[in-house]
Amino acid sequence: MTAMAALLDKQWWLTNAPMKVLAGPLLIMLILSMMILPLPPFLLDLLFTFNITLAVMVLLVSMFTQKPLDFAAFPAILLFTTLLRLSLNVASTRVILMEGHQGGASAGKVIEAFGEFLVGGNFAVGLVVFLILVIINFMVITKGAGRIAEVGARFMLDAMPGKQMAIDADLNAGLIGEDEARKRRSDVAQEADFYGSMDGASKFVRGDAIAGLVIMVVNIIGGLLIGMMQHDMSFNDAARTYTLMTIGDGLVAQIPALVISTAAGVTVSRVNTEQDVGQQMISQLFVNPQVMILAAAIMGMLGLIPGMPNLVFLIFTALLGGLAWYLLRHREQVLVEQGLEQPPPAPQEAPEASWDDVQLVDTLGLEVGHRLIPLVDQRQQGELLGRIKSVRKKFAQDVGFLPPVVHIRDNLELKPNAYLVSLKDAEIGRSEVFPGKWLAIDPGQVTGKLEGTPTQDPAFGLPAVWIDSNQREHAQVFGYTVVDASTVVATHLNHLMHQHAAEMLGRAEVQNLLDKLGEDQKSLVEEVVPKLISLTQLQRLLQNLLLEEVPIRDLRSILDTLAEHAPRTQDLGELTGVVRIALGRAIVQQWFPGERELRVLGLDTQLEQVLLQAMSGNGALEPGLAETLMQQAEKALARQEAAGDPPVLVVQHSLRAVLARFLRRRLRHLVVMSQAEIPDDRTLRVTQLIGGK
Repeated sequence: MTAMAALLDKQWWLTNAPMKVLAGPLLIMLILSMMILPLPPFLLDLLFTFNITLAVMVLLVSMFTQKPLDFAAFPAILLFTTLLRLSLNVASTRVILMEGHQGGASAGKVIEAFGEFLVGGNFAVGLVVFLILVIINFMVITKGAGRIAEVGARFMLDAMPGKQMAIDADLNAGLIGEDEARKRRSDVAQEADFYGSMDGASKFVRGDAIAGLVIMVVNIIGGLLIGMMQHDMSFNDAARTYTLMTIGDGLVAQIPALVISTAAGVTVSRVNTEQDVGQQMISQLFVNPQVMILAAAIMGMLGLIPGMPNLVFLIFTALLGGLAWYLLRHREQVLVEQGLEQPPPAPQEAPEASWDDVQLVDTLGLEVGHRLIPLVDQRQQGELLGRIKSVRKKFAQDVGFLPPVVHIRDNLELKPNAYLVSLKDAEIGRSEVFPGKWLAIDPGQVTGKLEGTPTQDPAFGLPAVWIDSNQREHAQVFGYTVVDASTVVATHLNHLMHQHAAEMLGRAEVQNLLDKLGEDQKSLVEEVVPKLISLTQLQRLLQNLLLEEVPIRDLRSILDTLAEHAPRTQDLGELTGVVRIALGRAIVQQWFPGERELRVLGLDTQLEQVLLQAMSGNGALEPGLAETLMQQAEKALARQEAAGDPPVLVVQHSLRAVLARFLRRRLRHLVVMSQAEIPDDRTLRVTQLIGGK
């Protein structure tokens, strides 16, 4: 029987699905028709009763919801109920003015009951009650609920970036999955939309209260004029008849309005917990016996004062005292049941560590101060996320492998405008940027000075100035390179990624490269890895290339070279050298694009011979010779860069690896190439000598 009922219920919803879709349009049409078409008194009774029933249901739903989003349709319901009350007021006004001379029942039993029974047939009392209800609704409940919704909307919008960052942090830490993160982001957005909608919808209720006052005045004045002038009624009869009907009409509309306003206040003033409003009130207001005892004592003292209603105060004293006694007995019973009166148990040993305590670090991370959060928040039109995506894509195209995802989080320990770039949880760079300002970088040939905050370009260390937006055009005229804060961070990140590309290349990335190449060159991949060289050795070789900023895009040439030379040697240094020779044209193109004559640094002949002898001996440089070589290399490199030529040193193949490793300690941007890497169709021109007089 139960299964049959469930089936019928499901079948009813399926067959009546169009009714659910048409519910909104039908309600709007009903409201418009009530404003235009005259309604009989019986239909008015039905609609007024429906309005009261709907108001009570809305109040009860708002009381039993645990979160505002559980009643997300409330702003729309608030609008529709307001329109329904106004349409009923229009329809009842038409009936009162047209049929009011026939008596109180001419506008329906509901209006007559509210006008006669609730205020005792006294239109003066009814008018006062109506005005009090309007003032309570307009000045107290609606105004307070609207203010709470407005403040809630502001605080929610201000808190959104922090909540989004917290969700991203939990996702990056592995505490939640992608589906849960997506759901939380949706909840945050919906909650902000809800409070914003409630802020706007509360204005409808205030307008409804004002409209009720206007309609009441119109009905009274219009009723007096119509009754006396058209139906020959005396002033007293017209005033009593039309005023009582107007008061009844106003009360039957304002009482549901008051209920709806109360529901709005309950919805926006609640605090999100796992309890509804009633449970919160009971569990927090009547839970402390000390409060009950003090309240009973105060009420008892007031009840003993002569002239006070002693019996009433003493009754409440007894009730509060009895409640305090019950709470104390209940607390003792709970303590006994839980065994808390027994001696405390021996402290338990700390739990053993488990794999759940291990938190994997992010390969690449970006931490920002709180003032930089708008740069990484899409809802605030932050551009940094898009710039970072472009940086990763350009890096993959230039270097030859996909870098890890940049995990972004806020860090309150940083300065407000500071950011920090980390690699495997270790800092590799940090700086400060100022959103809303522009960084004017001096490339070395500017024609004027700018007012602003002096600093250095975080990527390349060039002198720069943070300027306001109104100085941007002047800076460009003076020859400065002007970029915004997002571009500064993205450029710095790109520079650090190129510097540390070797550390970002892991076994997974190498395997992905082999899989991609294997789609077209499967036999080549199977021949080399792992038959001739292991995956780990290939990873080390590729890291050697990346350490010297050699792209690994041409993986096929790399594997071709290894297939030829790996059977004879497994020395990674020697294999790196022959791979560089195979990639020589690409290396030269990287530093000398489109140039036939290569203007490079070179070694003095005598110094070269000394270095060859040292390498043929124990393979180490004497301290004095090493320091002299470093100093002369620095001077020659400075002259090379001053002339505008690339920082490239060309030496014999046997010296290249040693000099590259040695000079990289202090001259990181100096590129050391082998003569064997230079293609035959290029000519060398040594513009600066290291070791020359």
